[in-house]
Amino acid sequence: MALVEYFEAEKLLKRSGIRSVESAYVRNAGAAVAFAGGQGIVLKAVSRLALHKSKSGLVMAGLRTPEDITKAYNLLEKRAAPYKPYRILAQKMVKGGVEIIIGGNEDAQFGKMILLGLGGIYVEAFRDFALRVCPISMDDAVSMVRQLRSKKVIAPDAADERMIAELLLKASRMYRNSNVKELDLNPVILHDGTYDAVDIRMIR
Repeated sequence: MALVEYFEAEKLLKRSGIRSVESAYVRNAGAAVAFAGGQGIVLKAVSRLALHKSKSGLVMAGLRTPEDITKAYNLLEKRAAPYKPYRILAQKMVKGGVEIIIGGNEDAQFGKMILLGLGGIYVEAFRDFALRVCPISMDDAVSMVRQLRSKKVIAPDAADERMIAELLLKASRMYRNSNVKELDLNPVILHDGTYDAVDIRMIR
């Protein structure tokens, strides 16, 4: 199995109608500062040898000033050295919101399965997720949202519930109809009546 290159994965999301946060590869600290344009950004070192960037110390968030961005970029280069080849990805920072995970994995008996849960650092801590065999229907997607203990947090009203269910349905269709073996959108940040997929990992 092989990790799908980030922007190839992002294109697959885009073709499926799934939003992702604005991103760009940057070659140096100056390019990262220019990408930020005075706004907050996140820097990540992306390598096929580091599947879990946060656990490897390869994510630097909350970067706002040119000085912070430059310092973080230089530190990332040092931390990423054992994972060569790598590239540094800059992403616009999403303010606030609630994090969810949408995942996919292949089961030996049932085939491709889609997962929805509370995301970020909480997915392992609270084990709050719903799982279904692909393909799923809109009714299945709504049922998955309602199954979560955190439902009132991630979908406090009918509009949010519908938005998450539609996103889950799109992700399920994309996953089922592709050669992707493992899917990990974590986190997807829900904010201001919409969402952005912030971290994208696909393995084929």
